[in-house]
Amino acid sequence: MRVTVPKVALIGTGGTIGSTGFHSLDLVEYLGPMLSIQELLAKVPECFEVADIVTVEHSVISSDAIGISDWLSLTRLIETTAREHADLAGIVVTHGTATMEETAYFLNLALNVDIPIVIVGAQRPITGLSSDASMNLFSAMRVAASEAVRGLGVLVVMNEQIHAARDVTKRAVFRLDAFESPSFGVLGHTDLDAIHIYRTPVRKHTTETEFSVGECQSLPRVDIVSSYADADGAAVEAFVAAGARGLVVSALAPGAAPPKQNGALLKAIDAGVAVVYTTRAGAGRTLKLAESQARGSITADNLNAQKARVLLMLALIEDADAARLQRIFDTY
Repeated sequence: MRVTVPKVALIGTGGTIGSTGFHSLDLVEYLGPMLSIQELLAKVPECFEVADIVTVEHSVISSDAIGISDWLSLTRLIETTAREHADLAGIVVTHGTATMEETAYFLNLALNVDIPIVIVGAQRPITGLSSDASMNLFSAMRVAASEAVRGLGVLVVMNEQIHAARDVTKRAVFRLDAFESPSFGVLGHTDLDAIHIYRTPVRKHTTETEFSVGECQSLPRVDIVSSYADADGAAVEAFVAAGARGLVVSALAPGAAPPKQNGALLKAIDAGVAVVYTTRAGAGRTLKLAESQARGSITADNLNAQKARVLLMLALIEDADAARLQRIFDTY
């Protein structure tokens, strides 16, 4: 008798997981042809043992080419797929690793779906020696099909670990264990006997958020300003001149910027630009610092700069009121 397995949609966007190299040690640039989502799935037939799979192609690009328009179209495609297949247990999205954490966090905030969304990639192309692509895809399918992850928001599955979209970041260039959730650790593991969850996210996500991208074709411009010894206001002034409605400061720990840079940031705030302070330290909360942050700025809790940028773009769809923005950063 045929065993019934959960129905899972697989949406492809490209990335290393769908890339091919010219030989088994082509592990850095791998400029061979990229596989369609159907071609990738055909190389991992084990996936059909755990899920009844619907394939959907979004794009076939590297993650360094993914931008806001892709986030918006991917959001709509996921929501459309969920509506058209009401019996889905979950959705897997293949993605390159360079911007995976940003896409995952954007979807975690913008999606209005209540089924598990699992983002997966690979550190090595599927043609490479000891590639992680096949196992990562298989693990992601198992997670998306599992009742254990319902209600956890958007997840990232890499290296047999399950991460919350809000927490995860890429911390290494080539290593297979590149993805970490530095402040709080993983949510669980994809052990072969079962999907094991050990903690759950408490910040609002997906259907609980106040964000809706609707028919948006773009988002407000937000840029990231780096702090370093003796940094001045040149970058701040250039971003404001380019039309930035928001600036995220990757500040010195625990959230301080050099005096000249702070002076330029204060002028930006006075001109109506929202300024959010994060820390370049890689973990921990950014504190309110009256003497070394521009007056009227916002702090990003423990979000890194790239994720604070995502949240600020979504928040600025409405307005730049500082009190409202601080509430949003305290909430999400």
